[in-house]
Amino acid sequence: MNWRTTLILAVVVLGVFAYLRFFEMKQPSTEEARRQAQNVVNFDRSKVDGIIIQNGDEKIEIRRRDNKWRLETPIKDQADGALVENLLSDLETWQKEGIIPAKDIEADKSKLNEYGLNRPKLKLKLIGSDRPPEILFGKDAALEGRMYVRFENSKETFLARQSVKKDIDKKAEEFRDKKLTDVTTAQVRRIALKTPAGEMELEKKGEHWDIVKPLRARADDEKVGDLIAQITTARIQQFVADDHGDLRPYGLAEPRGSITLFSQEGRKDQKVEIADSIKVFGQEDKGQMLQIGSVPEKEKDQVYVRFAPRGAVYTLPRKIEEALNTKPADLRDYHFVRIDTNVLDRITIDVPGKGKTVLARKDGNWTIANRNNAPADSGAVRRLIDTLQNERVTKFVEDVASNLPKYGLDKPHLQLTFSSFASENTAETKAGEQPFATLAFGKEDGDNVYARLTDEPFVVAARRGVVDQIPADPLQWQELSIFQFKPDQIHRVSVTTDKELSLERGENDQWHWLKGTGQIDGTNVQSLLNTLSSLHAVRWLGATKPQDGLEKPQLTLAFTTSPDNKASHRLIIGAPANDGTWCAHVDGREGTFVITNSVLNSLRLPLVAQPSPTPSPTPTVTP
Repeated sequence: MNWRTTLILAVVVLGVFAYLRFFEMKQPSTEEARRQAQNVVNFDRSKVDGIIIQNGDEKIEIRRRDNKWRLETPIKDQADGALVENLLSDLETWQKEGIIPAKDIEADKSKLNEYGLNRPKLKLKLIGSDRPPEILFGKDAALEGRMYVRFENSKETFLARQSVKKDIDKKAEEFRDKKLTDVTTAQVRRIALKTPAGEMELEKKGEHWDIVKPLRARADDEKVGDLIAQITTARIQQFVADDHGDLRPYGLAEPRGSITLFSQEGRKDQKVEIADSIKVFGQEDKGQMLQIGSVPEKEKDQVYVRFAPRGAVYTLPRKIEEALNTKPADLRDYHFVRIDTNVLDRITIDVPGKGKTVLARKDGNWTIANRNNAPADSGAVRRLIDTLQNERVTKFVEDVASNLPKYGLDKPHLQLTFSSFASENTAETKAGEQPFATLAFGKEDGDNVYARLTDEPFVVAARRGVVDQIPADPLQWQELSIFQFKPDQIHRVSVTTDKELSLERGENDQWHWLKGTGQIDGTNVQSLLNTLSSLHAVRWLGATKPQDGLEKPQLTLAFTTSPDNKASHRLIIGAPANDGTWCAHVDGREGTFVITNSVLNSLRLPLVAQPSPTPSPTPTVTP
């Protein structure tokens, strides 16, 4: 045998092996084959395109369209998808519990009549590729919960549970979907309402809702979501009629109002026409319109509605008519401002005559950009953002801000600008600062202050106290951490009140006097070091003033953090503030901050150990 023959034989052997392996993989396992043999019917549910149920004289046909189930006969409507899927699941797990062979039926032809399978009333046919034969349903068996079934092309009869029969032995109406629409609240991008009070339109931009008619204003996302959910979660109470006949008996010839939901997202440069449709570059989204009619005479807790996408008249719970009472004021967003923290990089606080404070985000923290990017109190910046986002306007004063001087908003005394920032040009943005919201505050009126967002036409009133929470002095935005050392880094410390005491750390961390006498109180020294090394301010007051009492301090602490004593620091504590705190200043930082009374007490603990009192001698009693 030459090498060419050997090669050909090897290829043939490999081919046969591959074919056998492929064929073996396609065959069900022994356990799976046993399960399939026990099933009444075997099919691939993904290939089922439809279902036909013959129930006496009534034929019910259900088809899968765009992965949704629809009734086609005897009525056209949306089918209850959960009900159909449950039927398919029951068919998949439907097992034979007894078999009567075809030869036994042939031997006694009266058996088919006895089992109700000669001319059965109830039949089920699956539509699709590789479909099984039509299933015929007979009488209930003597064994409880069981019945007789067979296939159209076979007289072999099976005993099986009645579960599938219960799934299909229904009227066509029972297969109709009682859920009004399959559109979800999250899919809705636009709403049009027609009510006795007028028309209103809302549109979703990004993650938020806006009112676009009869005025342009921010909408309350939660309230709009609740309004939409009334439609998307509505359950049909009664299937009344199709909508091709006389609608006057239902009050739908001239409905009291309508709500139309649009799930197609609009584009900025499109031409939008709101009536019965929205046109988008030649595409048409007619939306899903629900018209609300009259209340039935007998069911006072229901209301007639016409739902255009399903071409029918139904009744819904009467609560749905609450939507007709909706006014723009009911849906307006009372939050002061929307701040997208995902793109927020800068906050500019502008007070005319006092300059600007520019806070910039950097690596998750905040700096004071106009003070050489000095660290800012990031917690205070986040609290400001939260305060403004959670603050609610007390009143919408004017929907058209035509008289700004009246409210002091032509020359606001405080203005906040929120911006994104790009260090270089990109395809989406230009380099530099890009403001996306500016909030201006005007005159005060009692407990309120007038304000407006410059890109909105409204004047609103808000709590006057919100202005007090916005420091105008950049020094007040400094970080609260004053010192960030470890206690064992402090090498020398001096404490000056009416006199000066000075200590130095020696070998083995032992402290000795440079100025002072007596036994050193090691516990108090350690407490001083712990407090001083991690000193934090309660808040910054701003620029230093004479009333801060720093020119005549009551306590001065100086310390070094290097063995050569060149890295020196100094803390000065002055007069008390009016809230139980004390004014303080540290070299190298501009401005005055305050510390708590407990911190001050730790800083002025006595460093000289107090002698223990000598116990009094016990007097001797002479008898």
